[in-house]
Amino acid sequence: MIISTDQLSVRFGKFEALKGISLKIPGGATGLLGPNGAGKSTLIKTLLGLIKPTTGQAEVLGLNVKTARRQVRRRVGYLPEREAYFADRNAVLTLTVLGELAGMKFSDARSRAHEVLYYVGLGEARYRRVQTYSIGMKQRMKLASALIHDPSLVFLDEPTNGMDPSGRDDMLELIRDVSRNKGIHVVVSSHLLPDVESCCDQVIVMNLGEVLRQGTIEELRGEAGQTYLVRVKGDRSVFASHFTERGRAVTDRDPRTFRIALPPSSSTREIFEAAVACGVQIRFLEPEMRTLEDVFLNALEGADAGL
Repeated sequence: MIISTDQLSVRFGKFEALKGISLKIPGGATGLLGPNGAGKSTLIKTLLGLIKPTTGQAEVLGLNVKTARRQVRRRVGYLPEREAYFADRNAVLTLTVLGELAGMKFSDARSRAHEVLYYVGLGEARYRRVQTYSIGMKQRMKLASALIHDPSLVFLDEPTNGMDPSGRDDMLELIRDVSRNKGIHVVVSSHLLPDVESCCDQVIVMNLGEVLRQGTIEELRGEAGQTYLVRVKGDRSVFASHFTERGRAVTDRDPRTFRIALPPSSSTREIFEAAVACGVQIRFLEPEMRTLEDVFLNALEGADAGL
């Protein structure tokens, strides 16, 4: 496991930002998903040793975040949500300094700075002062800063913030390449579901300082149940009422087709039995793959139901 926590809590005064979180992240690309205020950034900063846990334990790459903070930072890269750069320096000099701070020799840091800037698409702008960059270029610069010391793991906090659609796609492609071709583990924190679905294999759903779900995207899609597209011949209203009376979500995909959501414990047998009971004929039946949005909403609804 690249990351593991056991009953990890963080409290600021009376406010509990993290509430006894226990999780295990095996590696690869993991999405940390949740609305603003869910505790994602607090979790990342705690795992980096920037915030001291109130209770509980956490390890990153086998290192205790309480007692081995410097060792963790030597092996981990971090793209923060907020801007972070030297306003009066160009990109090459900025990354060279960051490389030296990570323990690299000047010549190695300088060479690596050029290499990483070309990799993230800033090679032609590497001698410009970073404060003159566009928002998208600054996001790329932050990714370069996270990669300068060739880390084993990078935390990316809202990496596509403020980027236009084209720049966002390019950033997501870079993240995929980092995790799949560069051998670097990635944790992407985002409130944008399509971003996480695009570049991650597993996901952790958070809200209000708690972990609601964790697992691979495919596993969580299965937990969320299955949606079926159905067309019938007969009284459509009676057929739809049969499901809504039993707590099943029924919506119209188009004037002829229902979308019926069934729980994980159910199957198409329920649909055929309903057709018999309502005196209608099934003319079309097809599963509709659950999206990450379904997983996310299902997790939040489950949390609300438990209040």
